[in-house]
Amino acid sequence: MTFEVWLRGWWRARRTAARRDEGMTTSEYAVGTIAAAAFAAVLYKIVTSGAVSGALESVIGKALDAPF
Repeated sequence: MTFEVWLRGWWRARRTAARRDEGMTTSEYAVGTIAAAAFAAVLYKIVTSGAVSGALESVIGKALDAPF
């Protein structure tokens, strides 16, 4: 068997496997949902912290006081 024949067969098998994998399973959705919720909680804690809140207020205040 030559390399080209082997490679053609390998690509055919990969395409077939990719077609069978049509979407996420329920467990993958559950893990993705939990990860997204955890990430959102971390972002919320960071944005509502004193340092970040003060920096955001400063930026917004400077933007509103900008001369036109």
